[in-house]
Amino acid sequence: MDYEKVEEKIGVVFKDKELLKQAFTHRSFLNENRNSDLGHNERLEFLGDAVLELVTTDYLFRTFPDKPEGDLTSFRASLVNTISISEISSKLGFNDFLLLSKGESKDMGRARQYILANTFESVTGAIYLDQGYDAASKFIHTNLIPTLEGILKEGTWIDAKSKLQEVVQEKTGITPTYDTIEEAGPDHDKIFTVALMYGDKEIDKGSGKSKQEAEQEVARKILTDEGII
Repeated sequence: MDYEKVEEKIGVVFKDKELLKQAFTHRSFLNENRNSDLGHNERLEFLGDAVLELVTTDYLFRTFPDKPEGDLTSFRASLVNTISISEISSKLGFNDFLLLSKGESKDMGRARQYILANTFESVTGAIYLDQGYDAASKFIHTNLIPTLEGILKEGTWIDAKSKLQEVVQEKTGITPTYDTIEEAGPDHDKIFTVALMYGDKEIDKGSGKSKQEAEQEVARKILTDEGII
């Protein structure tokens, strides 16, 4: 694959080209290509996640000096959640450069969304290793930070779980509960699926890279369907 096109899209020319290629290498690809000298991108993803959190936290702290910690946490969660960063990966064309197994390459649904989100993190980690913090920060500021304006305008940063509880309790007197019904994937990269319950009745399901993200997703889904947000 021509990774020079990736460099053009992200505005970074790598010193170590293999590091960039590794950022796009999914574990499943190596399971089918055992003679490959590449490593998979999970360590880069781990590093990139930390860089992403630091850069966004620093930006929010400096930009909103009067906002309480709770609001800043919600802003950050909306910026770096699976949906947000997977959409940016798609816009950057990362889909075209992923190294996946034949099975994974056919799945363009929810699983691909998680892979794209993880790839945004692994590319961030690769930039950090190859070019340093400032370059990684520039990548995040160029591609992710501008989405905050829409998040604030649309109110998607609102704690959907708390909002849903408030609305449901007011209307029915019931407190919604969340049951974890599935945990899939390896320990370092689990996907959690939770069911939203009104008493004994299952209302809907949501998935995420943490139980909290899955709970927020299904709560937001219900609030959106009801026209509340």
